[in-house]
Amino acid sequence: MEQKKNFKETFRAVKFTIISISAGIIQIGTFALMYDLFKWDYWVSYLTSLLLSVIWNFTINRKITFKSANNVKVAMLLVLAFYAVFTPVSTVLGHIAEGNGVDGFLVEIITMICNFVLEYVYNRFVVYRNSCDTAEKVKKEENKEENVA
Repeated sequence: MEQKKNFKETFRAVKFTIISISAGIIQIGTFALMYDLFKWDYWVSYLTSLLLSVIWNFTINRKITFKSANNVKVAMLLVLAFYAVFTPVSTVLGHIAEGNGVDGFLVEIITMICNFVLEYVYNRFVVYRNSCDTAEKVKKEENKEENVA
C-alpha cells in the first residue's frame, strides 16, 4: 500500500512538472513579447506574464494533478495568499537585479524555478492538503445517486 501511495505522489509531482513547463512556456513567451519586442519595463512584463501563467497553472493543476473537488474560491484564495507574498518579493528582487545589470531573462528563469518548487510544496501541503483525488470520489458518488434514481 505504501509503495502505491509513493508512486501516486511521484506521478503527481511529474504531472505538476509537465503542466508547470507549459505554464512556463506561456510565461516566457509573454515575457519575451512584452520585454523584448514591446520594450516594456521588467516589472510590467514580469507581472503580466506571471498572471497569465498562474491562471493557466491553477486551472489545469487543480483538475489534472490534484484532482480536487474542494471549493474553487477557497483554493483560489489560498493561491492568491501565496502570490500576495511571492509576487512582491520576486518583483522587487527582479527589479533590483535587473537594475544592477543582471539580464532580465536570467532573473525570470531563476524566479520561475523558485516559483515552481515553492508552489508545488504550497499547493500539495496547503491548498490541496486534504482534497487530493476527491474529484474522483465525488464523481463516483454522483454516478451512484444517478443509478439509484
